[in-house]
Amino acid sequence: MIPRHFQIAITMLLLGILISGIYIIRITHKEQAKTQLAADERPVAPPVGGKQERIQVLVAYDEERALRWRETTVFMPEERSLRAKEALRAVLTQYLQNPSPHPLGKGADIKNVYLVNNNTLVVDTTSQFADAHPSGILPEEMTLTSLIETLSANLPDVTRVKFIVDGKERETLAGHVDLMSFYDVSAVHELAKEFE
Repeated sequence: MIPRHFQIAITMLLLGILISGIYIIRITHKEQAKTQLAADERPVAPPVGGKQERIQVLVAYDEERALRWRETTVFMPEERSLRAKEALRAVLTQYLQNPSPHPLGKGADIKNVYLVNNNTLVVDTTSQFADAHPSGILPEEMTLTSLIETLSANLPDVTRVKFIVDGKERETLAGHVDLMSFYDVSAVHELAKEFE
């Protein structure tokens, strides 16, 4: 027969394990709800003509220091600048997931994409895209390379891309990569090959 004090100790231990398990499950559910709420905070755009399409997006993986192509389904409008915006948002959606292969700051988004001529795009990002971006040459290069290559894959006639932040020019993304210049898509394509 097991002594009474051992029975009480075992019962208390099992009760402690049960309470800890319930507590951990509740914390996990709260974190998942926060993540879902953050994803739902993006403004909803008015409906435009288009359809669901499978597109290619180039995603950065920080741990591997590599870029990998993924296929995803997104609503793609007919108008070219809106198509570009949705393709870029598809990449950012990959980065804003939890866990993320290449984390960006909360609120990072594409405000607008301007078609300057038939082959040049100006991408206007939110201030959170740049302000909360992880600093460092490699993470900044990987972000811009993944965005430009995704544009190139889904709008093949684009040859130059420029990034602005909150409607204004900015010297760098997060202190390293130049945002003042136009990026030549063919040069970025060569850089992307090094990461693949």
